[in-house]
Order: sequence, then C-alpha cells, then structure tokens
Amino acid sequence: MNTFEAIRLALGTIRTQKLKSAFTLMGVCIGVMFLIAVVSIVNGMGRYLKDDLVGKLIAINSFELRHRPNINMGDVDAATWQEYQRRKRLRDYEVPAVIEALPAGTRYAVVADAPINMTSSFGGGPRSVRVTGVEGAYFDIKALEVSDGRLFTPQEYAMGTPVAVIGPDVVERLFPSLNPIGREVRIAGLPYTVVGIAESQGSAFGMSFDNVAYVPLQAPARRLFNAEANMIDAVIIQSPSEAEMTEAMEATRQVMRMQHQLRPAQKDDFSLQTSDSALAFWDKLQGYLVLAGVALPAFGLVVGAIVIMNIMLVAVAERTSEIGLRKALGARRRDVLAQFLVESSTLGAVGAMAGVALGVFLAFVMRQVTPLPTVVAPWSVALGVLVGAGVGIISGVYPASRASRLDPITALRQE
Repeated sequence: MNTFEAIRLALGTIRTQKLKSAFTLMGVCIGVMFLIAVVSIVNGMGRYLKDDLVGKLIAINSFELRHRPNINMGDVDAATWQEYQRRKRLRDYEVPAVIEALPAGTRYAVVADAPINMTSSFGGGPRSVRVTGVEGAYFDIKALEVSDGRLFTPQEYAMGTPVAVIGPDVVERLFPSLNPIGREVRIAGLPYTVVGIAESQGSAFGMSFDNVAYVPLQAPARRLFNAEANMIDAVIIQSPSEAEMTEAMEATRQVMRMQHQLRPAQKDDFSLQTSDSALAFWDKLQGYLVLAGVALPAFGLVVGAIVIMNIMLVAVAERTSEIGLRKALGARRRDVLAQFLVESSTLGAVGAMAGVALGVFLAFVMRQVTPLPTVVAPWSVALGVLVGAGVGIISGVYPASRASRLDPITALRQE
C-alpha cells in the first residue's frame, strides 16, 4: 500500500467512524487552537506596541537625546529612578555642538513639552492639552502633516510667533462646529492664532495622540514647559538609514560626554533612546510569552496523542486478519509499519488543521469584541500543522510497531 492509499484509508476511517474520530481529533484540535490563539495575541501586542505606540513616539531611523529615557517598559528600580533625578537637564546651548557633529543628511528637532490648560471663546472650560514646543525638522521627522491650514514658516520659528497647530481632539472640544483656522486659542492665558489642524494619529491603550498642540519653541509659552528658560526636553535626530543612525548616535554620545566632562570610567548621564531600546523589555517578555503559548497547549496535545495511540491500537486489533493477509502476500514489516504511521499522522494532521481553523476564528473574534489586538503569525499555522502530524506519528509508533510484528499465520486465524 502506497502513501496515498494509506492517507485515503485514514480519511475513510474518519468519515465512517465519526464519533470515534471526533474524540480522536479533539485533543490535537484543542491544543493547536490555543497555540494559534495565544501566539496571535502575543504577536498582535508586539505589532501594536511597535507600530501604534512606540512607532508613533519614536520615528523610523531616529533616536532621542534626553536626560532620561522617555519610554520605560518593565520595572525600574528605585536606585535607577534616583540616578535619573540627579542627572543634569538638557540645555539649549548644548544643541549646536551636537548638530555640528552629526553626519551629513541627518535631520534634527529640538523639543520641549508639558500638559497645559487651553481655552477658547468658542468652547467649554479649560482643557488640559499636551503642548509641544518644536524647532527644526520636527514635522518632517514625525511624518506629520496637517488636514487643514499649514505648518509653521521659518520666520515663525525664528521669531517665536504665537501660532499653533492643534490636534483633532482640541478642535472638537474648543471649536465645536467651527473651523479654527485663523481663530484664537489661549495657552495658559497667552493668546495664540491657530494656523493648522494636525492629522489624526489615533490612540493607544486609551491615550489619545490627538489631544495635542504644537507651537514654535521660542514662542511665549516656552516659559511654561520647564523651570528654567534654557531647558529643553529632547533633541530628536533622524538619519537616512539605520547604519548612519548608529554613526550619529556615537557622535552625539561623544559630544555630550565632552560637554558633561565625563571621565572614561563614568557612565553616560543622558539617554539615547531608539525604538528598539524602548522595546527591549517587551522583546524579552514576548519571547517568554511565545514559549508559554507553545508549552501550555502541549497538555492538550499529550491527551490527543494518548487518544490517537489508543484508537490505533484498537485499529490494529480490528484489522489483524487484514495485516496477516498483507504479510502473507509479501508485505514487509516496514510496509505495515509505514501504513499505520501514515494513518496516525493523517489523523493528527486533520486534527491540527481543524485546530488552526478554530484558532484563526478565535483570534478574529477576540479582535472584534475585545481591545486585544491579534495578528495570526504564519509560522504558528505551519507549526500547528507540523506539531499535529508529529503527534500523530509519535503516538502511532507503538501501534504500528505492534502491527508490523504480527505473525502472518497467527493473524490469519483471527476473526
């Protein structure tokens, strides 16, 4: 009997013995289903963090120079927080030396921000808004455009003109049913003219990226961002490629160490954070979660393997005469062994494919009815089918070996 015939026989057994086959496939099906579902949740969370959270906070091929990391994932111990508090804040007079050391083609932006109350004569009461003072190529680095109006001109940056680009949430709250372009808002009582509406950036984990307002860094609101006038929060630096970003980071590190007069043995007292460094903790956690997602369904697969083994032992007992006849007609031991291994692996693979279908459906349902982002990983589908077939092969070894050792004369006497 060739492989195709063995598979056809296994599928025929599934069709004719539906109840027995259902119990046979259930363990493998459940195990693979949860494997697909768990991995899709972990994969979806990873993509969500990289694209929708960190990806929006830190642009591609860019890093942020700050006095401490802006994004902290995982536990940060008290000693580390105390060390962050002791660090010097960045000053605007440190920026020119950094810019001068950057490779050609590198873009930069200087940033300071704080939550500040904004009001208008057209909306309700004060609204707390993340107001960001920017200078340089901030909008280009963030790939941020306006849906209406315009961005700042070089003259407005240089003169610190009180103009603002506001987010959609601010428009909805402070200018209901009105076009805000050319109208006045007050930032902590200071009048600003709205010149643009920023494109919607959505939200992540309940945090809206649209409750924002951008102003030139040198505008009057600068004194509201930090305790001292020359303090800044970050310098954002973007390179044309990842390799050039590494070069720019090293150049920035050397300049900052010289300006802070750090000795070779001393650690950096500033932070250079990329999206990869921000996600380092998640990447480590993701590995453990994927491992758990693969290991936990193994219990269901063990149950499935035991059931398949029992079913195959019953099949061997029921088909003793058939086995004896085949061996009497010249079938070798390995032929009988291969027949039953193909049948058991087919049972496992069918159960795995059913589990894959249910797992994909479960991931889709979770994405629709819960806030959990789910993305089915293609490798988990392939792994699920391979694991199912592997479980079938492993659980079929003993029954197949037992069948192959049957004496043909004894087997032919069995009814």
